[in-house]
Amino acid sequence: MAEKLHHSIDNGLPRESASFSGGTLVCLCTSNPVKVKVKGQIAHNHACGCTKCWKPEGAVFSVVAVAGTGDVTVTENGDKLKVVDPSALIQRHACTSCGVHMYGPVERDHPFKGLSFIHPERFEEDGWSPPGFAAFVSSIIESGVDPSRMDGIRGQLKSIGLEPYDCLSP
Repeated sequence: MAEKLHHSIDNGLPRESASFSGGTLVCLCTSNPVKVKVKGQIAHNHACGCTKCWKPEGAVFSVVAVAGTGDVTVTENGDKLKVVDPSALIQRHACTSCGVHMYGPVERDHPFKGLSFIHPERFEEDGWSPPGFAAFVSSIIESGVDPSRMDGIRGQLKSIGLEPYDCLSP
């Protein structure tokens, strides 16, 4: 039986469009949603099993990518955003109403400095670069997945073209 990994990859990977030039991320709020504009195509998109990333209801993994922090702009209802964990490397800004992590810049001195982590399934537009691998796969055990399911989950990830890693990637 197939696992529900994440709605954007459960039926195969989304198709990238060469004409995708960015778009608008929108939280789940039906009234006054937070909107974040991202310029350009995203990079390093992956399924992530860590326990820090926001996951849609019912998902075992998040889908997360990066964009240059200078290409990420809050355009509407930024007053609803709050940093989830100020001590974390990734400063995940979440909507205080619905909980969606809208963007997470890395501001400290680190190889990821200057990048912001985003959840591309929140784009209003299609055509963003699909995930290319799965990271922190064994971490899903920490969030409650029975270890006996891991072989099946790893196999399912491979079957859709996502190599599973227990770190970010080699």
